[in-house]
Amino acid sequence: MLPTRPAPGHLGINRGADFMEIKAVKMIDGGFMNQAFAFGGEEGKDKFDKQIIYRSSLQNFLIDTGDEVILVDTGFQNDFKEPAKKLGAPLYMGEKHHDYMAALQDLGYNPEQVTKILVTHKHPDHSAALQYFPNAKIYISPEDADALKLDGPNVVRAEYGQPYHNFPNAMQVADGIWFIEAKGHTYGNSIIIAEDEGLYYMMHGDVTYCDAALKANKLSVVFDDIKAARETLDRVREFVQNNPTVYLSTHCPEGYENLEMKRVMKL
Repeated sequence: MLPTRPAPGHLGINRGADFMEIKAVKMIDGGFMNQAFAFGGEEGKDKFDKQIIYRSSLQNFLIDTGDEVILVDTGFQNDFKEPAKKLGAPLYMGEKHHDYMAALQDLGYNPEQVTKILVTHKHPDHSAALQYFPNAKIYISPEDADALKLDGPNVVRAEYGQPYHNFPNAMQVADGIWFIEAKGHTYGNSIIIAEDEGLYYMMHGDVTYCDAALKANKLSVVFDDIKAARETLDRVREFVQNNPTVYLSTHCPEGYENLEMKRVMKL
């Protein structure tokens, strides 16, 4: 039998006001992407070496505050069939180990416990399992809510009303947890930052597809607005340079490795 947890707010132990635990919801691993895909957004794919390969995976993230269970993205819907492995493909996501819901249950959580879902952007590897969470408020940018035709009393369209460090538009969704406008990859792209014990955990969706691209200051070939994507990457890099940041990527294993080791990104 899979482990279950008490509902948020009824955990049975006093974890204190400052408790926070972040976990990776792992779905796919063992894939690859080439440098042209990960780096070629501005200069063009032909400027980069297709034979240079970076590791690929798929994971989203969960924040347990003791009182709430908050998801950052939700992965594909159940029974999603991962794309086949093809030689020379720019991106092979990897081998599926779990559907999103099975991965969530492996961490010890049930969908009814989830109180909030923070959607970084509209793409299905980040949003397709929203339907499985009956009690959750869904936070999403207005642009991507429109793109997904999301509406109803459980949908919270982000109302960015205050700056957060060097990001001009943000909203606080819980103590120490910020939903931040970061357009470019999609017209309504967002990032989430959770503050815990002096570290900043940045769950950025697809601002970059691999950590090497962040370090090299390169955009991927996937974007809706290249000018906005460049501005967002510049702001992300400035934030990382000025604050101890654990960079939590969705599409490379460094995303869960950085989390497990609390490894601060160095640029």
